[in-house]
Amino acid sequence: MKAEIYIVSHKRTRMATDKMYKPLQVGFAKENFHGFLRDNTDDNIADKNANYSELTAQYWAAHNRQADVKGLVHYRRYFSDGASHFFNSVNQKFSGVLSSHKLEKIMKEHDMILPKKRNYYIETSWSHYEHVHHIKDLELTRQVLTEMYPAYVPYFDEMMERKAVHMFNMFIAKEKIFDEYTDWLITILEEVEKRVDISDYTSYEKRIFGFLSEVLLDVWVEKNEIDYVELPVMFMGNQHWIKKIVSFLWRKFRGDPNEG
Repeated sequence: MKAEIYIVSHKRTRMATDKMYKPLQVGFAKENFHGFLRDNTDDNIADKNANYSELTAQYWAAHNRQADVKGLVHYRRYFSDGASHFFNSVNQKFSGVLSSHKLEKIMKEHDMILPKKRNYYIETSWSHYEHVHHIKDLELTRQVLTEMYPAYVPYFDEMMERKAVHMFNMFIAKEKIFDEYTDWLITILEEVEKRVDISDYTSYEKRIFGFLSEVLLDVWVEKNEIDYVELPVMFMGNQHWIKKIVSFLWRKFRGDPNEG
């Protein structure tokens, strides 16, 4: 089984060493990092990276690489070998990164690997998006989905009411699934892009299409009845959890960024 797991990164940093991992450079640096693939070659949408985030890498991998299994991870986030490794050191975490041997065993029984779901507990996927991003963008996405893929709308509505979702734009799948999901996703997002005005958004808010893709993944997976298994995600560094929790609660109760 040939597997390629693309590690999306905009900078040089420590990478997993298993041969299936392929560092993939994104962003606008003029320098090509040694040993990295790059998403601005061949068929690509690299110029959209500021708005599409890791999806430019996903598109490039779908359109320019061939492998039995393809996957997308992040230089700061990897799938683990099954254990959480939450309190481990970075060195210990790198030792616990999903291996090609473990991956091959999993893919003999399943078609896809997803991160363990993030549970919001106190709110739904829809209300979470409303408190953190611009809800009009999610409303527009539903409208586009209604026009282009109406059979997916009931799944979208159901997913928006859930409190636990697959996040991080991370997944591993058999090639056909990886490529088909990518094309479906990009088709929707490019239509949303034609209709949305983000000229007054902050640089963070302008990563809109990366945010929207996080809520669309489960829609596609559920509609197509994909057989998947979940693995823990390891964060390779300090996550500043207290700061993140305070920031989330501040956005939730302040009401931004959707006022005005």
